[in-house]
Amino acid sequence: MTHWNGTILGPPNSSHENRIYSLTIECGPEYPEKPPIVRFISKINLPCVDQNSGLVLASKFPVLSSWKRTYSMEILLLELRKEMASGSNRKLPQPPEGETFQFH
Repeated sequence: MTHWNGTILGPPNSSHENRIYSLTIECGPEYPEKPPIVRFISKINLPCVDQNSGLVLASKFPVLSSWKRTYSMEILLLELRKEMASGSNRKLPQPPEGETFQFH
């Protein structure tokens, strides 16, 4: 399995509360030695997400930048949810619910 679809429920007491975020996870030929490519389908405003493409930027997301082959998809999704709930991100204004990134 190289292509996954993921879902993250927005953490409570945050601007993400009661939202459902969809994303794709693509495991390349060097996975699990190299991290997967993670891209949000649902629009989200987070510093670690490129606002044009929805790509999770490895350089701004420690789980991807310090990837270990023992990490699971569950860890990846849980860490993204923790990022949403972090003090600096929990109150960021978000795009209207239901908006998606446009893929080219």
